[in-house]
Amino acid sequence: MGAWTWRAFKVVQSLVERLPRSSAYALAVIAARFAWWFSPLARPRLEYNLKVACPELQDDVEALRRISRQNFRNHAKAYADLMQLPSMRVETMRARLKVTGLENLEEARAVGKGVLVVSCHMGSYELVSAIWSATLAPVSLFAEEVEPRALFEWYRETRARLGISVLTLDYGGIRKVLDALREQEMVITAIDRDITGTGYLMPFFGRLAPIPLGPAAIALRLGTPLLPVCCYRLQDDTYQAEAGPLVLAKSTGNPRADQVRATQELLRRIEGFIEGHPEQWHVPHRIWAGSK
Repeated sequence: MGAWTWRAFKVVQSLVERLPRSSAYALAVIAARFAWWFSPLARPRLEYNLKVACPELQDDVEALRRISRQNFRNHAKAYADLMQLPSMRVETMRARLKVTGLENLEEARAVGKGVLVVSCHMGSYELVSAIWSATLAPVSLFAEEVEPRALFEWYRETRARLGISVLTLDYGGIRKVLDALREQEMVITAIDRDITGTGYLMPFFGRLAPIPLGPAAIALRLGTPLLPVCCYRLQDDTYQAEAGPLVLAKSTGNPRADQVRATQELLRRIEGFIEGHPEQWHVPHRIWAGSK
């Protein structure tokens, strides 16, 4: 199954990479329409998550369906961006990114201890990371090790060509994160999914969910500022990145309580990002107990 997945991905990726951007997006929208209708788990899980994040959708079936369809389309376009990355030039991509809150990023960099960007699974973060790496500071990105291995290596090599270091969610990856921050680089991670299964239960949109405490633990250890950021697609298929006010992890002598306090503050910022753009929060995964 793994080898078949890799071969299928490469066939589609090789085709999409050679298409004009508009044609790649048109193909992505068609694929999203089929996926929305026929996905046995992705759509129910996404819609469950959307109803938790946006309680007003609980009793508005039409609004939920509309946002869910938009979410699938935006997610498919993000995959098209990823597939086209090997042949893209950062110079041509730079004009597509608008950034707000740049003063918060500059404030974080002025601390001189690197920047730990904390985000959620939203927008074409691969492309935005590539532009940030080329224009602002070197970027390292935490990445889940997907199967098959050949697919993960393709992700790693594609990102590396664009100046993005890929760090795995293991002990070796953590050591490299610490090294990157000591070199005053930016490290990007997301905390809206507990990928490793080691998250700490805390309120997320009012319901307990396992949330990674790793970013806050690193911030406490190194004194690195935490910068909440989201990116999303605009109607003209350009991208917007928003950097919120810094979260500074402060030590009171109780490491776990300090980690939880900083992470809760980050979650509040991330909840605001998601509430503003639910059609771009790409999470067809189990987050809370009770979902499929």
